[in-house]
Amino acid sequence: MQTPRPPFTAAIFDMDGLLVDSERVTLRAWLDAARARGIALAEADYLQVVGRASTDSDTMLTALLGGPQMFEQVQSDVAARLWDAGPEPLFPLKPGAASLLHALRQAGVPCAVASSSRRDEIEHRLDRVGVLQHFHAWAGGNEVPRGKPDPALYQLAAVRLGVDPAQCLAFEDSENGARAAQAAGVAVVIVPDLRAPGIEVVERSHGVLESLVHAHDHLPRWFRAARMP
Repeated sequence: MQTPRPPFTAAIFDMDGLLVDSERVTLRAWLDAARARGIALAEADYLQVVGRASTDSDTMLTALLGGPQMFEQVQSDVAARLWDAGPEPLFPLKPGAASLLHALRQAGVPCAVASSSRRDEIEHRLDRVGVLQHFHAWAGGNEVPRGKPDPALYQLAAVRLGVDPAQCLAFEDSENGARAAQAAGVAVVIVPDLRAPGIEVVERSHGVLESLVHAHDHLPRWFRAARMP
C-alpha cells in the first residue's frame, strides 16, 4: 500500500456530521423515542454506533434497546421524527461545506461521498441541500458487505472515481470513519462533530480542523489542480 501524501488528485467526503448537520438531530430523535417507550438510552451508548454502517448500528441498537421488537418500535418512531418533507431540509449543510465543494469543482478536483447511509439517502440529503451536482460518485453503506471502520466504503468510492486510494484525501468527522479511510490507504482530515477521535487516529491523520470553513486555505497545498481559486 502506498503512503498517501500531497498533492492529492481527488477528495472523498463522509456525509452525516461532516457535510450535513444530521448527527445531533438523529441522536436526539433516538434518545427521545427510546425514552417515550420507557427506555433510558444513554448518549454515550448511542455514540458508539455513530459512523457505522446501518446493519452494524442496527445490531448494536437492538442490544441496547432490549431486543428486536423494541428496536423496531423505536426505529419506527425515529423515522417519523426524522421525516424530511418540509420546505426546508431537516439536515442543513455544515458551515463551509458549500464553498469547499464549489472550490474543488472549480479546480477540477473530482469528489465522491463514502457514507454509512444508504445510497438513496445520500442522493436525497445532498440534493435537498443543493450540493449533489458537485459529486462524481458516491458509495453507500448498503452497497458493501462491511461498514466503517472497514475500508470497503472508501475502496468502492475510489474505484468509482477511477483514482488510486493513495491519491485521495478524505474528510471525516468520526473515529470509525477516519479508521476506515486509513485502512483503505486514504489520507484523512478529521473535522470532529459529536465526539473527538482518539489520539492514535489523530496522530495518523493528515490534520484536524475545527470546521470545514478552515479547509479552503489548505487546498493549494493539498490538491494537484491546474487552477485553484
